[in-house]
Amino acid sequence: MILDVNERPGNLQWLFLSFQHVFAMFGATILVPTLTGLPVSVALFASGIGTLIYTACTKGKVPVYLGSSFAYITAVQIAIEALGGNPSAAQTGLMLVGLIYVIVAIIVKFIGKDWIDKLLPPIVIGPMIAVIGLGLAGNAVKNAGFVEGGDPKAMIVALVTFMVAALISTKAKGFFKIIPFLIAILVGYILSVCFGLVDFTPVMEAKWFAWPEFILPFHLGNFKTYELYFGPETLAILPVAFVTIAEHIGDHTVLGKICGKNFLKDPGLDRTLMGDGIATAVSAFLGGPANTTYGENTGVIGMTKISSVYVTAGAACIAIILSMVQKISAFISTIPVCVLGGMSILLYGVIASNGLRVLVDNKIDFGKQRNLVIASAMLVIGLGGAILPIGSFMTLSGTALSALVGIILNLILPKSEA
Repeated sequence: MILDVNERPGNLQWLFLSFQHVFAMFGATILVPTLTGLPVSVALFASGIGTLIYTACTKGKVPVYLGSSFAYITAVQIAIEALGGNPSAAQTGLMLVGLIYVIVAIIVKFIGKDWIDKLLPPIVIGPMIAVIGLGLAGNAVKNAGFVEGGDPKAMIVALVTFMVAALISTKAKGFFKIIPFLIAILVGYILSVCFGLVDFTPVMEAKWFAWPEFILPFHLGNFKTYELYFGPETLAILPVAFVTIAEHIGDHTVLGKICGKNFLKDPGLDRTLMGDGIATAVSAFLGGPANTTYGENTGVIGMTKISSVYVTAGAACIAIILSMVQKISAFISTIPVCVLGGMSILLYGVIASNGLRVLVDNKIDFGKQRNLVIASAMLVIGLGGAILPIGSFMTLSGTALSALVGIILNLILPKSEA
């Protein structure tokens, strides 16, 4: 690492590095509330507050940025629709999800962490990390426009953005080497303007300053309200928490390998879960979506070798400010998806490559049939779109299902081969 977790950059560098993380998370963080009908400004505010809460809970030892979680989109949409557009079930359910995280964190604290190494050895961790990165590959390619019937202008912008980020991260010297994505987005944005791909209408229509559009469980000023509701629509959201807890472990394993640390042991899974859970509960209380660790920001750390928690905390403060300065947040929202797509190709690839690195660093022998079976099953199930319905209330898929398969195979397959 150029800057380790506890090291602080200079003030100007700090600002640029933090903005780089804001650009990385912005598109996905505002997409979730857009799809679920929740206020975008609250999602931005909650991601910033949530990241600061997480940083405090983990004693400033983990450079994580928390953004809006995609895992709960369907459950939240169903809950809101079931009550005729009322968000009471959705927000109450997400608050309870945060409580589940806290309860699991307390259990982990009392039973210890040694079980993590037994359940998640390198042969399980490596493919799990690869699935996390490659599972996002489709989104990156789609956003970049490399699909049938795609816009050639968008493809050119995505390609230029990708190449600028790649060249700067490998060829640049000094400060420029650690802000490749910021420069790539700027170049991609300027090219997009030249191609007529940018619509400035949202900037013209946005106010300069306004409070986030909080939705609260009590009356306060002119803010909208919801009621605490514990019906079946609320309870249907809760099982998704166990899927995202599995993803939480995977994401922190990825980040740990990038930073050369074991965050599941120090500060500990109990503290990371506690931070994630409290952040989600606070976000839901304010009318926002669930929070989760962001692979985009993990990718930024992997590419720039800057793991300073000051940088991610700085990004959180910027997000809070942006939630109130609507002109600036509207301007950032005008960045075309092809620009973000070109950048994401690199970010998600870095995550997947770190999965391969785990296997190489631990000298995993694929001459052994056991290792071959575990990795093969995890990759095919994780990337093949496999789903496993559990009753009528929960479905396992993607990273969570892949991890479950890997853990089970690792436990039941004999360590020694005939």
